[in-house]
Amino acid sequence: MPKSKTSNPLSLLKRRQVLAGVAAGAATLSMPGLIGKARADGPLKVAAIYTVPVEQQWVSRIHLAANAAVARGDIEYVFSENTSNNDYERVMREYSEAGHDLIIGEVFAVEDAARQVARDYPETAYLMGSSFLPKDDTPNFAVFDNYIQDASYLSGIIAGAMTKTNKMGMVGGFPIPEVNRLMHAFMAGVRETAPETTFQVAFIGSWFDPPKAKETAFAQIDAGADVLYAERFGVSDAAKEKGVLAIGNVIDTQADYPDTVVASAIWHFEPTLDKAIELVKAGSFKADNYGVYSFMKEGGCSLAPLGTFEGKVPEAAVKLAMEREAAIKSGDFVVEINDEEPKSS
Repeated sequence: MPKSKTSNPLSLLKRRQVLAGVAAGAATLSMPGLIGKARADGPLKVAAIYTVPVEQQWVSRIHLAANAAVARGDIEYVFSENTSNNDYERVMREYSEAGHDLIIGEVFAVEDAARQVARDYPETAYLMGSSFLPKDDTPNFAVFDNYIQDASYLSGIIAGAMTKTNKMGMVGGFPIPEVNRLMHAFMAGVRETAPETTFQVAFIGSWFDPPKAKETAFAQIDAGADVLYAERFGVSDAAKEKGVLAIGNVIDTQADYPDTVVASAIWHFEPTLDKAIELVKAGSFKADNYGVYSFMKEGGCSLAPLGTFEGKVPEAAVKLAMEREAAIKSGDFVVEINDEEPKSS
């Protein structure tokens, strides 16, 4: 069995964009083939494989949802973190051989190897973060991603109301669809309340390098940015040190930065995982695209409470964000999904 931690460092490759078929409000993509028979009563055996520490924003939301399912008695859960790309297939095979009912993780840099494992263990269900769509030849391999553009857009509305320089910095990991769409949505929200704003966009080439993200953010502050989009850890530290504001991504870090983080777009993985658990238990799991379960109307994302910034954000911006949130949930307003690489303006 894999150990709960490995010592290999993260080294992710740039992911390719192939998710053009996913659109706001679209249903999940169904593929042929159901996995196994209905499971007996009792918790499912679930294993997770992560290429970064569980403290990292994106993975922490998956980990949180899995632990919630443990607390309900729905699953038994083990995981490996800091698994290198070179080791990923081996760990995946070991968990599969051990008889886990459902294996979750993120296979962006090891797509081909991961799908081959799934073909070798057709009775095991796999739910993996991926830039690729489900395929006929792997009917037990479902994909997901954090489509939280709805919440990112709302956080942009708040950010636009807080800038005084009309200059914003944005620091991301890699310019891949999963990041690009959130940045574009944030920028669209900013333009609702501060249409003259310009953006400095930078990518650090890593999913977990807080010092590098911090230094990149310092450069953007020196160039006049007074609000930073903190797609990576380290950006809010720079904002705090320089006395400017930050907008969080995926998790709410305001408790750690009460005078810095104004708002955050939160990802809730629970709808995605809970659907998979339900289908595995029913014996009806198949190769679907679970991206839709991250949409706001599915409960997959939200705008964090303003907390320490309650009463400090202009009332008109708060009202607009609330109106847009209601419209998104009702389907009357759709946030554009733009996976193209954002550019500085």
